[in-house]
Amino acid sequence: MKLNQLYYLSVCILFLAFAGKGYGQSGEFSLRGSLVDGSSEDPLSFVQVALYKPGEERPVTFSDSNEDGKFTLRAPEGDYILRFFLLGFDENEMEINLQQNRVLDPIKMTPENQDLEEVVVQSSKFPIRSDAEGLTINPSQNLSNLGGTLLDILRNTPSVSVSEDGAITLRGSSGTNVLINGRNSSLTQNLDQIPASAIEQIKIINNPNARYDAEAEAGVIDILLKKGQSLGTHGNGELTYGTRGRMNAGVNINHRTLRYNVFGGYNFRRWRSIGERRTEREIFEDGEILNQNTNSTSENLGHNLNFGADYYFGNNIISYEGFFQSSDDSQVNTLYSDLRDVDSNDLVLEYVRRNRETEADDGIDNALIYERTFDSPDKSFKVIASNSYRNQYKIQNIDIFRNSSEPLEENLNGRERAFTDEKRYITVIQTDYTTPLASGAKVEAGLKSTIRKFDNDYIYTRFEENIQDFVPDPNISNRFVYKDQIHAGYLIYSGSSKRFDYTAGLRGEYTYVDTYLANTGEANQQNYFNLFPSLQTLYKLNEENSLKFSYSRRIDRPTSWRLNPFPDITDSLSVRRGNPNLQPEMIHSLELGHMANFENSSLTTNLFYRHVDGQLDFVTIVENGISYSQPANLNTAESYGVEFIGITDIRPWWNVNGSVTAFRIRVDGSNIGEEFVNQGFAWNSKLMNSFELPKGFSFQLIGNYESAEIEAQGKDLSQYYMDLNLQKSFWENKGALSISLRDVFDTRRFAGNSLTNTFRQTFYAKRESRFVMVSGRYRF
Repeated sequence: MKLNQLYYLSVCILFLAFAGKGYGQSGEFSLRGSLVDGSSEDPLSFVQVALYKPGEERPVTFSDSNEDGKFTLRAPEGDYILRFFLLGFDENEMEINLQQNRVLDPIKMTPENQDLEEVVVQSSKFPIRSDAEGLTINPSQNLSNLGGTLLDILRNTPSVSVSEDGAITLRGSSGTNVLINGRNSSLTQNLDQIPASAIEQIKIINNPNARYDAEAEAGVIDILLKKGQSLGTHGNGELTYGTRGRMNAGVNINHRTLRYNVFGGYNFRRWRSIGERRTEREIFEDGEILNQNTNSTSENLGHNLNFGADYYFGNNIISYEGFFQSSDDSQVNTLYSDLRDVDSNDLVLEYVRRNRETEADDGIDNALIYERTFDSPDKSFKVIASNSYRNQYKIQNIDIFRNSSEPLEENLNGRERAFTDEKRYITVIQTDYTTPLASGAKVEAGLKSTIRKFDNDYIYTRFEENIQDFVPDPNISNRFVYKDQIHAGYLIYSGSSKRFDYTAGLRGEYTYVDTYLANTGEANQQNYFNLFPSLQTLYKLNEENSLKFSYSRRIDRPTSWRLNPFPDITDSLSVRRGNPNLQPEMIHSLELGHMANFENSSLTTNLFYRHVDGQLDFVTIVENGISYSQPANLNTAESYGVEFIGITDIRPWWNVNGSVTAFRIRVDGSNIGEEFVNQGFAWNSKLMNSFELPKGFSFQLIGNYESAEIEAQGKDLSQYYMDLNLQKSFWENKGALSISLRDVFDTRRFAGNSLTNTFRQTFYAKRESRFVMVSGRYRF
């Protein structure tokens, strides 16, 4: 009870503690200054000076200091980071608020290994920033991300929920378009393999404009990998070790001048876990109850390498970005099943299935980028060509112990083996052009072609005693080939005044889909063209407060594995299969928000509404005592709700950030059956308290709560958990040692129930979630 009171008290404090300053007026201004040697007071010539937007990787403008150590830069109004670099001197930076022409006091640069006190203009770097498009997440500010993956970051992100199997939902909707560095990639199929230490930022855009693909119901999640922002040579290393031998080790390094930038990073991850899952299902007409319990152990070994280079010449930039991923996964799942008569409790059937599974994943992503800049910051031209490949090879060895409750060798009376070889190819070519108009407005236009191929070859075999060998089963084995092409073009018109900004866009997408079942010769082709309008507006009430409104029409196409009709019979009584007749969802999404930005705090309030025609959802159908879980198009779904996201420095040493998202969902699947109509209210809250303590210590307390949420046939139950993190910094914050206790009270689990006219079902799943991680890191 005291923990709940503390949690809700912190939420109240977060949304009440706001004060600060505002903005300035628009325009372009000059920034002048001079650089001197901190020891001799002599002017420093040929110092590289660059002005960056916070979080951006390329400078807005840059120059060298002259023979007298003086420099001049010009840029539009806004907040910037000013950085200076000269070999043999410590690199420094300042936060600059440019609202008028400014002349800085002389800046002293310190030779390496000396302290610099004159130029220390620092403020807390908020872990979350909210703007008119959405959210920007800085993972390094959350200690719980140390040694974790992308999914760990998203678990602590406002509006985002991560399910038991790693599926992402955003404001209650599961369809998200996940990008890597703004591009489609086959590597996003396994997000738990992307280490948190390789991620610079994550952008979440709930209602993207026409520049982005119209794909996905919930919006866009863009993962920006580290490539180095600062001039000079920089790097960092991280080593994490935890209970059950969990381990994460990584290093990133880059060297940047005003002419070129090269970067690279490597990460090794070993993750071990145990878990259990319990299911109870009663089929009413059979009068039988099925109880199933699964125990699992798993280990994953992963290697990730990101690398690339940028070359700057004149107003041109040529870049190469690469990402390689390799992992080996092994797990043992032992399923205990018993079927009993409801009235007498007599045993009808019992068996044990032990699945020993190994999986090897390898993938690579390559991109070549050309960008042309102009004197006007509102004019640009970019061409991107990328290709990604992923190969997943999985072997399942299944031992069956029929009429037995123990997996003993003397009880072994069946063996099965399955091989899955899946290859994914994605090629993207796109070009974007932006130019200002004489009226002060701006026009953006672009073309994009995305070509994909997913080839899934599945071979299922049974051991035949009479020949002492495994024989393929053609009724289950299959090869499914999915191909699609999406060719798109967009046009955006935007304008800005002192108080009002707007962006109106239209995107057209032609879609061609071709699926082929090799063992039946069945082919299915679809092609269609859709228009997707979008609108974003921002009205500045005053220096601190702004109103925003956005609308977009979107599409969510069924994925290849949802279309594959062949069953997964790892459990012969609970089968999962695809549906080749699925059609895409069509979505209308609206959002109205208020943003209050102050010097040390911000509060964003969003009202949102989403209507979906042809909602894609999983339904369970019982046939001959076997339950089949498969996707289906429901009539409609709609959700509406409110979201609060706040950040504040309550004290210079105490920062709080958190969110509350509350929404109502209504699902209408009456086209399948009246029992597939459901509605309900859900909410979730995330809260992070960060404390800067004496002697270089920092402490974080993170809490997450997710209420029960309805599905087409039932609901998922609520869950909550809390993390604790303590860190000690060394060597002027270049080094740090931290300890993290995840899920302090061991409360994190997934559970739910379903109820229809023919059956009821409950499930409970718990993976090991309480563990300790110790991390050390150093940056140079």
